[in-house]
Amino acid sequence: MYRSESVNLTAGSFGGIEKEFVRKSIHLLIASIPVLASINISITIGLLTAGTLIYSYAETLRCRGSNVFIISSITVMAARERDNNKFVLGPVTLGLGALLTLLLYPNPAATIGIYALAFGDGLSSVFGKLFGRVKLPGLGGKTLAGSLTCFLAVFLTTFAVSGYYRESILIALAATVIEAVPLKDFDNLLIPVGTAAFAQLIL
Repeated sequence: MYRSESVNLTAGSFGGIEKEFVRKSIHLLIASIPVLASINISITIGLLTAGTLIYSYAETLRCRGSNVFIISSITVMAARERDNNKFVLGPVTLGLGALLTLLLYPNPAATIGIYALAFGDGLSSVFGKLFGRVKLPGLGGKTLAGSLTCFLAVFLTTFAVSGYYRESILIALAATVIEAVPLKDFDNLLIPVGTAAFAQLIL
């Protein structure tokens, strides 16, 4: 740990799309949670809890001017402009979203919800920034390309998990609607929990 002269998150050479790739790469790592949970759910829950707490402590220190090795550097690379000089909440809600989904729902609903967070939300932002020419009105900058990507990603992962075609379409539609709600970092909570709840209802 070392003292930092500046904690300006917008400094540096990383632009918007590069930051989006870093952010969503972290999102995609969440896809490993169902695999780990299938081996030992108690250890997985412990790892998620510990990781969220460690990040929260490191980010609190960074906000006070002390960077923590590796963690603070990744935070700076991934942070949005709106996070400048603030506690970066995204990784906390990401960990909590996966944790709550594991605690609240059995498989396959929990796996479907976490995959919706990892792949649906993760890929939709990247494709929305790269190809999002058509904005969806009243949804805080969400794009048609992003929503279509979310639908396709959730449909494919849900079908791979469940094997049910019609139900996978319905779950993908539900996840796409949830992802379109402009909740900023709190979509990391709503997407997995909401998608898993719907999957539990219809499967």
